[in-house]
Amino acid sequence: MSLITTLARFEAVQSGRAQPTATVRHRHLSERPLVFVPLTTAGEAGAPLGALVGTDRAQPRLLVVPQPRDRELRFAFLAELAEEVLPYVESFAGQTQPETRNETDPETGKKVKVEVELCVDAPQLIVPSRAGVEFVRLLGRSMRFRRTAEQDPDTPYPAPPRVPLLGRWLTHFGERAHVPGSAQLLAMTELLGRHWATGQSSLEDQHLGALLAWIDPPPGRTGAEAALEAELGRDAEGQLLCPPAGPATDPAFDNRLLAPAIERFDRARTALQAAEDGLDADDRLGELAAAQREIARLIASRTRPTWDAVWRGLDLLRTLPDAGHNGERWTRDLWSYTGHRDRVVAGEPPQPRRDDAVTAARKLQRREEAQARLEAHEALDDPLVMAGRRLTGEAFAGEVTEAVMAYTEDKRPRPRPLITVRTEDRPHLGAGAKVYRSLQGKPQSAEFVGYDGEGGVVLRILDKMGRGKEPDEGSVPGKGDRLCWTLFEHDARGGAKLPDAEATPWTHGGPPGDPAPEQPDPLTPEDVL
Repeated sequence: MSLITTLARFEAVQSGRAQPTATVRHRHLSERPLVFVPLTTAGEAGAPLGALVGTDRAQPRLLVVPQPRDRELRFAFLAELAEEVLPYVESFAGQTQPETRNETDPETGKKVKVEVELCVDAPQLIVPSRAGVEFVRLLGRSMRFRRTAEQDPDTPYPAPPRVPLLGRWLTHFGERAHVPGSAQLLAMTELLGRHWATGQSSLEDQHLGALLAWIDPPPGRTGAEAALEAELGRDAEGQLLCPPAGPATDPAFDNRLLAPAIERFDRARTALQAAEDGLDADDRLGELAAAQREIARLIASRTRPTWDAVWRGLDLLRTLPDAGHNGERWTRDLWSYTGHRDRVVAGEPPQPRRDDAVTAARKLQRREEAQARLEAHEALDDPLVMAGRRLTGEAFAGEVTEAVMAYTEDKRPRPRPLITVRTEDRPHLGAGAKVYRSLQGKPQSAEFVGYDGEGGVVLRILDKMGRGKEPDEGSVPGKGDRLCWTLFEHDARGGAKLPDAEATPWTHGGPPGDPAPEQPDPLTPEDVL
């Protein structure tokens, strides 16, 4: 936790209202996101109980599993979920634009420019909390390897036709959620927690209702009072006024309302199967339908408050201006979505259960680069975030008090002007350290030379001054200019080059698909003296 966030939490406790920790919105928000509020059965991970899903705030689609232990009812739920999610995901696949990117020529090994098609927009899935993100990943893992009757007529318990495809897309969303800065799968609690600091702990911030109570409390009440009611307030029947953000349910709801309703459904279904004639079956069918409606009503009562809370959070986030680097990170999401679309269309197999050593190392490397890039972008886009970096000595701001032109002593002298920056910050500068500033959207680097007699920081400008003997106009700071320099680079530096998967060393399991090493002969009594 940064010092700025700590101070904001103290101010939130004193003022009774959440304090902003950002002046801009650091994540891209789609104009038409898909909101998904899942609900699961207590005591059985991944067993869906119901969900609200859709892009229409006023008319969400309610999906219900009357008996979560029934495999057929689960498959029916997943099939309905696929009917809602897949058309939304596929609606972005047809609109593309030509883009040029660098790729490696397999014959020469050199970088060549190739024109490819990039999707103009991509889907965005929003869930209430981090637990919802993990549930999406779990659903994807459980579905993408399912076989349908069309794929394998002999498979036991075949899945509905579109369920494996839904599993592949949910797995893709889950993978993107692990990439820092990605916006394809977002948790509302993490979005709000990134932009506001409350007077409660980070664990308590995972309750969406309590988090919103701190950010936007009712008139005449403090955030602490409203959050306490959101967490503990119950109605006359003992049910929470603000249900958890899911997918877990409240034990009081499970024991008092849900369990009896599911039991009535089981009895009605058993009676329908035992009906002896048509009239009796009609009566039993009516009882079964009534039991299903009751379960649907209960699930709607638990998911609708969270659904409204997610959209309320979106309204709060849209009041913040868009950060400058959001578009760049969203473009990376577009490339990821386009690539997965192409793999699906090409008929490639689903994502493997476990990555090989090279693929896993490459994913880790890319995520580390994305984390460094995100931290730099947020500081460059947001003066409040940059203030936190200045407090830790990772950046400094000040006024240029002197600028002296200097040149290298090469045969072809190059400009290396010296500037002196007067600052009240305390940057952690060492001999020869490099610092950076943003110049027309690109980083300009300078070298720390030392301090002048009055404590000013003396820097030598190194690049972004043009190719002539004299620097381009505006490329060298002038006296009186106020600048902000960072000790961190503005873009992530690439890591070590990794081998191809076929060249995986034996220390990491060898190339994928290699036969297992021959095992030694088993130990026998004759081997023991």
